[in-house]
Parts: sequence; structure tokens; C-alpha cells
Amino acid sequence: MSIQEVSAQRFAELFHHYQNALAQDFGCRDLRDQSWQDVPAPEKSLMIAAVRLALLDISSTEEKNEPRRHFAKPGEAEWGC
Repeated sequence: MSIQEVSAQRFAELFHHYQNALAQDFGCRDLRDQSWQDVPAPEKSLMIAAVRLALLDISSTEEKNEPRRHFAKPGEAEWGC
């Protein structure tokens, strides 16, 4: 699955789930009782917006690191009529 196929809201829900599941292991306050449905709307909106920006950032970074598939390296192009 590519990043473009992941919705920011679904990613935020999963992030919230795993954050809650791991919080106690990292000495954080216990968040396990707060489901995604119980998160206040402003916090949900903030998390979804942050995830959307993170996904865009990751996507743009991957595009910069991908070699261009449409162009030959200098000196490798075959020229002909």
C-alpha cells in the first residue's frame, strides 16, 4: 500500500490506537481508556492535520530520492531515427 492510498484520518486513528497501547511501556500516563470516539473534535482535527502534513512530507521526500525512470543517465541514451 502506498502513502497515497492511506487516508490521514485512518492513519491518525491507528496512531492514536498504538500510542495508547504503548503509553504505559514508555512511562507515559495511561491512555488506554480513551477511544478514538472519545477524543475531542479539536484534538482529532489537529492530529489528522498533522498526519496529513507528515504524509505529504514523506511522499515528497520519497519522490526526491526516487531515480527518474523516464530519463536515461548521461551517455546511456540510444539515439536513432
